[in-house]
This record gives sequence, C-alpha cells and structure tokens, in this order.
Amino acid sequence: MVSDGIDRLGFLIHDAARLLRKRFEAKGSAYGLSAAQWRLLVRLVKEEGVAQARLAELLEIEPISVSRLLDRMEEGGWIERRQDASDRRVRMIFPTEKSREAFAEIKSVAGEVYDLALAGLSADEKQTLIRSLNTIIANLSEGDPPAGQAGGSKDNAT
Repeated sequence: MVSDGIDRLGFLIHDAARLLRKRFEAKGSAYGLSAAQWRLLVRLVKEEGVAQARLAELLEIEPISVSRLLDRMEEGGWIERRQDASDRRVRMIFPTEKSREAFAEIKSVAGEVYDLALAGLSADEKQTLIRSLNTIIANLSEGDPPAGQAGGSKDNAT
C-alpha cells in the first residue's frame, strides 16, 4: 500500500466532486432546475442546436433519461425542440432566451463555488491542481472506446 495518500486518490476526487455538486445545487436551486438539468443546460448553451441523442452521449446518460429531462425543461420554457432539416427523425435541441439569461447568472454562482473550493490555495497551487487533473483525465481517457461503443473483451490482450 502506498503511504503518501495516493491510495485515497479516488475517494478524494469523488468527495471533491460530490461536494462541488452539492454546493452548486444549493446555490442553483433558486431556478427550479435539478443538477442534471443544469448540466444539460450548460452543454446546450455551449453547443446550441445539438441532437437529442448527442446530448445523451455528452452527459453520459441513457437517451430515455435525456428525453424525460427535456420534456420537463420544455414544459418550463427552458428549451425548444426542432426537427433537423436534413433528417426529420432527428430532434435538435435549442436553449430559449430564459436559458441563456439563467446561464449567464449561474456562471457567477459557479465562480463563487469554485472560489470557495479553492480558498487557501496559492495561484501556483491552483494551476498545478488544474494541470494535474487534466493529466489524470488524459491518462485515463487514452484508449477509451468512443462514447456509445462497447469496450471489447478483456481477453483480447492475450
């Protein structure tokens, strides 16, 4: 067992992500959207006009779950569904003006949460943290199958 705390890395990353989500949910709940709906909204504002199926891939959730989220968000006036001009089977999702306004406001809320999370770290420590997390993500992403595809058998290595 490693004695420098590396053996707790997964727990630390999980706990940090959980606490970030909890703080963000508490501050963002004034808009009446769940954490999953906020994640969807952020993706949608950044990738306006994305196909419903692509949203499921980006959010790493089942298409039926995305459909249910979108149903509730459409009822609330957060999103608009449109048929794709080239393939009528494809539904493209667009944010409404209400979404764009809320997104602008929630960015400042996110900044507050990040400032709280990073309090006590120097500028150099913050940059090291970001570089380190990016490296971990890159290391673990190498060789992953594209989203939506099975990863093949582990026996293939023999």
